[in-house]
Order: sequence, then structure tokens, then C-alpha cells
Amino acid sequence: IVANVGQFGLIWSTKKIQPKPSKINPLSGFKRLFSSQGLMEFVKGILKLTLVATVSFGLAIPMLHDLEMMPAISTSAALHRIHEIAIIMALATIGVMGFIAALDYMYQRATFMKQMRMSKTEIKDEYKQTDGDPQIKARIRQIRMERARKRMMAAVPNADVVITNPTHFAVALEYKMETMPAPKVIAKGQDLVALKIREIAEANEITIVENPPLARALYASVELDEEIPAEHFKAVAEVIGHVMRLKGKLPH
Repeated sequence: IVANVGQFGLIWSTKKIQPKPSKINPLSGFKRLFSSQGLMEFVKGILKLTLVATVSFGLAIPMLHDLEMMPAISTSAALHRIHEIAIIMALATIGVMGFIAALDYMYQRATFMKQMRMSKTEIKDEYKQTDGDPQIKARIRQIRMERARKRMMAAVPNADVVITNPTHFAVALEYKMETMPAPKVIAKGQDLVALKIREIAEANEITIVENPPLARALYASVELDEEIPAEHFKAVAEVIGHVMRLKGKLPH
């Protein structure tokens, strides 16, 4: 009791006195007894008993001579000696039990901290169960990006003009005067993707216009399938007008 109070403090609860059918179930009792925790408690109990018995006998053996001499001394002297022996034995037992309680406290605390501390593998497993496997999510994200890129490349032949940096950026614009209020970005890319857009545009005889400031601005500010914002109307209108004049759709 003293050891438990020292470890956990005073805890008041009515749960301890509530009847529990599982406590009288023989099967549950055997499971508790032969579980790893039950075996550990059994071993600790044997060790405690052995240690207390060893210390007690170790102290009692030297005192056997005093016990043999009891009949030869007065009653008061015998009682005094018995009182001394009892105190020594009690203090020794308390000391041993305190030492055992300290060791048990350290063991219980270490076990508790080990159980509470999650390993990296357990954290990953929990993350997989709650949010999914990071590798699978990354693979799904990669597949989606590849599909989106393929759809974007498939739309390049529909462009009316491709504005380039000339090599680092490429933005493909589509504009149908009859149906569209403003030109729309149908493809854009940087470096290798920009080069691929240029290749598709050349293969489909789409006009490529080099305008580095406009290409960078459109790439940074306009998302796919979005119309160009008002601040770029003038610059884009000049490019579209130039392309239409080349195609003979507008007078020179």
C-alpha cells in the first residue's frame, strides 16, 4: 500500500468495489495468469518474497544465541531483548520493502514510458491508416499530373498562337472571336515542357511569337483553361492581331 501511494498517490474510485463478472470467470483468470504481464507480476512476487526471507533469516541467525540465552536472564531483560530484535526485524523488513518499491517504481515507469512512446514505424503505420500511405499518395499525385500534362499537350493543336520566352517559357492561347470573350490559356510550360509545346506547335503549323515579358507574365498569372486577365488584354490583342493578319483574317 505504501509503495502504491508513493508511486501514484491516493486515488479514490468506486470502480474497485463494483462487481465484475469477468473477475470470477475461470477462463479470464487463466488468461490473466498466463499473460506476459501476469507472469511478470508472479516473478516479481517470488523475488520480493525471496529477498525479504533472505534478509530476515540473515538477521535472525546471529540472534539465535540471544534466544538460547533467554531462559538464563530475567524476564524484563528478555522482554527488552525481544523488543530490540522485533524493532531490528521490522526496520530491516521496511527497508527491504522500500528498496523493492523503488525498483518496482522505476520498472513500472520505464514500462509505461515505453508503451507510450511510439516508434517511427508505428507513427508511419498510424499515418497510413488515417491519411493513407505517403508513397501511394505521391504515386497517385504523379499519375494525375501526368494525365493532366497529356491532356494539356493534346490541346496544343487547338491553339491560335504560342507565346514563348523563347526557350524557358511557352504559353499556348486559343481565341475564337465568335464564341470567346477573351483569349484562353490552353497549355503552358517551363523548360522541357515549353520545348514540347513548341515542337507540337511547329508540327501543327501554329504561329510561335517570341515575347519574353508577356510569356513570363502569362505563365505566372494565368492558370490552365482560364481567360487572360484585363491587364494583359492590350499586349495579347497585339499578338493575336499580328497572327490574324499573317493568316489573312485581318487587313494589314
